[in-house]
Amino acid sequence: MTSAATSSRYGNLTIGLHWLIAILIVAVYLLIELRELYPKGSDPREAMKTWHFMLGLSIFILAWLRLFVNIRATRPAIVPTPPVWQKISAGAVHGLLYLLLLGLPLAGWLILSAAGKPIPFFGLELPPLIGENKELAKTIKEIHETGGTIGYYLIGLHTAAALFHHYLVRDNTLRRMLPLLK
Repeated sequence: MTSAATSSRYGNLTIGLHWLIAILIVAVYLLIELRELYPKGSDPREAMKTWHFMLGLSIFILAWLRLFVNIRATRPAIVPTPPVWQKISAGAVHGLLYLLLLGLPLAGWLILSAAGKPIPFFGLELPPLIGENKELAKTIKEIHETGGTIGYYLIGLHTAAALFHHYLVRDNTLRRMLPLLK
């Protein structure tokens, strides 16, 4: 396994960030869905909300790092070359995924800020981004939840496209991003 990108696969840093972010996304979605099993105000529910926020903010940081790495990294070619419409759709989906990876955690931070709640981050308390405004917090929360729902579809589309390319088209789209391959 090489640390830099090759003509057939991404570099280890890009691959590692991709899969770490994917795992964190699963955790964030699970936490916010599973919190519903507990009554409002209960310790487990509040813990899940806190972890949802902290892991979401971790995604925010890692997404910026991944974006920076991707701008500088070499992209291995897809073989055989896909049609132009697939390249355009892949670019659009990736762009929307980055928008969500950056926008949803930022919205979460804004929600807590506007709600006047503490903003935890692994033992630290982050500063509020805006002043307290309960109505604005509700509005941002609605946007955040809608973005989260859109995220389900985009992640599903991204995953389905990777599997489509791997099993039906039989190109190297998925293999370029799989860890532990030579």
